[in-house]
Amino acid sequence: MTVNDLIDEVLTLVNGERASHRISLRKDLGEGLPRVMADRVQIQQVLVNLIMNAIEAMSTVADRERVLIVKSEGGQSEHVLITLQDSGTGIDPAHMDRIFDAFFTTKDRGMGMGLSICRSIAESHGGQLWASPNNPHGTSFYVKLPTAVPDKTLDGS
Repeated sequence: MTVNDLIDEVLTLVNGERASHRISLRKDLGEGLPRVMADRVQIQQVLVNLIMNAIEAMSTVADRERVLIVKSEGGQSEHVLITLQDSGTGIDPAHMDRIFDAFFTTKDRGMGMGLSICRSIAESHGGQLWASPNNPHGTSFYVKLPTAVPDKTLDGS
């Protein structure tokens, strides 16, 4: 399974939720990307969490289009980069340095564990997870994963 296959699988899983919030999807998936060395289910969990956060961030937006942009690219030769951009409310710049801290949340009913766990998963695979504000609205999250060595790939084969 390739990163793009995984992205498509996750997008299918969250399609109902995305559609119910009237969020349009734009995909820009790179061609011919190398396989990554990662546990498929764990990376699915990361992407689902990030997409659900994006959907929630856009759920109250009423003055502009609600758009989720999903990209994949080769980036550096040893990594594949997945980018998730939303047109939501964005993250308060005062909180940007803390959003990956365990038990930090800006949500009324949040536990503050989702982004912390997502970052731990990315790092346990030799990758990275970070975020940056979009201009003028929303947030981008980046998942960088190392490419696979021949005997270890995303699907374990």
